[in-house]
Amino acid sequence: MTAFLVVIPARLKSTRLPSKPLADIAGKPMVVRVAERALGSGAERVVVAADDQSVIAACAAHGIDAVMTRADHPAGTDRIAEVCETLALADDTIVVNVQGDEPLIDPALIRAVAAALARDDEASISTAAHPLTEPADFFNPNVVKVVCDDTARAMLFSRAPIPYARDAFAVSRESLPASLGALRHIGIYGYRAAFLKRYALMAPTPLEQTESLEQLRAMVHGYRIAVLRWDGELSPGVDTPDDLDRVRRLFG
Repeated sequence: MTAFLVVIPARLKSTRLPSKPLADIAGKPMVVRVAERALGSGAERVVVAADDQSVIAACAAHGIDAVMTRADHPAGTDRIAEVCETLALADDTIVVNVQGDEPLIDPALIRAVAAALARDDEASISTAAHPLTEPADFFNPNVVKVVCDDTARAMLFSRAPIPYARDAFAVSRESLPASLGALRHIGIYGYRAAFLKRYALMAPTPLEQTESLEQLRAMVHGYRIAVLRWDGELSPGVDTPDDLDRVRRLFG
C-alpha cells in the first residue's frame, strides 16, 4: 500500500461558521471527527495543522496529533507547506490534504488519492473528480469542474461549464449530452513534499485570482495534477450552520 501522511488544515476564524473546527458533532469537535476518518485510511500519520491553541487542546483531549502554524496563511496549502517544514519531511513524502470540514469523508477516497500520485511519477499533485450529471450543478459556478487529458491529468479547472457542448446547449440546457463526460472536482489533494516546499515561493497568478481556484497557480507554473475518477458516494461537507445541522443528524 502507498505510504502517505494526512494533514488537516484547521482555521478557527471561518467566515460563515465561526470556530468551525471546534463545532460539536455527537460529542466530539468536528476536526477530531475528520481526523478519525483520516486515521481509517491507512495513513502512516494524521496531523491537524492548527492556527489557534484551542484547536491544539481539543485535539490533544482526543488523542489527535496537532501542530501549531502561523495564523496569517492565505490558504490551506500554505499551512500544509509549513507543516512539511516543521516535520522535516523528505522530498518524496506524499502528503494528503483533507479539508477540516469533511467529517464524513470516505477513508478509501483519501487512500486512493495518495495512490494516484504514487502511480504518476511526473505529477506533483493528485486530486479527485466525480461524474457530473445534473444540469443545475454543471452550470453552477460554485461547483468546480475539471477537464482531463487521456493520461488522467488535469488540463483545466474552472467554475465555468466545461467542456461546453456548443451545439447541444444551443438547443437546450435541460439535460447534459451523454457523451459530455463532465466532472465535478472534489476538494482533496495529494502532494509531494518537494512541491509543497516550493509552493510558498510561487507568485499568485491572474488565472488563479480570476477563478478563485488556488490549484491553478500550480498549473500555470507548469506542475502536473493527476486526477482520480471517484465513482463512490460524495460526503457532505460543512460550510454553513445548516450544513452542520444536517451532518449532526447523520451522526444521530
